[in-house]
Amino acid sequence: MTTVSYAGKELALFAKARNWKAYVASLIKPHIQGSVLEVGAGIGTNFRLLRPGHNGRWLSIEPDTSCYRTLCIAMETKGSEFSALNCTIADVDDDRVFDTVLYLDVLEHIEDDRGELRCAAHHLRSGGKLVVLAPAIPRLYSEFDRAIGHFRRYNRSSLLSIVPAEFAIVKNQYIDVVGMAANLLNRLMLWQQQPTAAQIRLWDRVMVPASRLLDAVLLHCAGKSILLVAQKRMEGHGELG
Repeated sequence: MTTVSYAGKELALFAKARNWKAYVASLIKPHIQGSVLEVGAGIGTNFRLLRPGHNGRWLSIEPDTSCYRTLCIAMETKGSEFSALNCTIADVDDDRVFDTVLYLDVLEHIEDDRGELRCAAHHLRSGGKLVVLAPAIPRLYSEFDRAIGHFRRYNRSSLLSIVPAEFAIVKNQYIDVVGMAANLLNRLMLWQQQPTAAQIRLWDRVMVPASRLLDAVLLHCAGKSILLVAQKRMEGHGELG
């Protein structure tokens, strides 16, 4: 099994951002179907949020041993249909396929992101969905990104460029326009690299609700994060059926 040591300490801090997590869940849950592979599950925050109401099997994988232990605690009372492995997608049995593969704030931590998505495509059934949430706007890349292991931030074109050809794009949109504006202001005036707990609370309680309204009005044309949903084409068909 391939394991890593994760340097970032922000998982517990952002786990308290309830409005943000609820906003993300509202956008992602409609695309979660059947059996799920959650890559880079961290401490189980997204699993706890997205699992309720889901009836299919769910496998969460996490390469950091410390995060994996916390993840197992989050999953231990959830039933045999939910399981976790301390590994990367490269260690998942070659013949295992899923209906949904999730990368929620994970792909930016992987140096070979193009190769990672090719591997994800191998583990998806025809008609299955790939869901990616990642930090957006490359010019917002900071020492905080570097410190927590981010190789990059994405824009629409750079994320689209690494999606394997057998996928049709369902969504490729920005979210959290107010958070983006706040980050840009910080870069221009404060140069503070790491958010404080108080700033996370302000962002979650004030900016995220505002973004939920403005993102829709502005047609998701800008934002601090980017959401991509892609569907694997049915075998033998140029378009999805």
